[in-house]
Amino acid sequence: MVDVGGIAGDQLRSYIERIERLEEEKAALAADIRDVFAEAKGNGFDVKIMRQVLKLRKMDQDDRDELETVLDLYKRALGMA
Repeated sequence: MVDVGGIAGDQLRSYIERIERLEEEKAALAADIRDVFAEAKGNGFDVKIMRQVLKLRKMDQDDRDELETVLDLYKRALGMA
């Protein structure tokens, strides 16, 4: 192991190469996700709404309820409801 200025070169190279591989995998996954959205759009689904649904599904029920309550309050304050 090469130690330069207190840095283990082999270990650092290993970390960098692992991160590079993961970044490549992440890019491939992002491309796959884009393809799925394009397919859904081609079948008439609204991709913007699908993204919102995905965002909501990541939230727990209490957070969704709070979001909907505040959104409803804001809409009523603006005369939109």
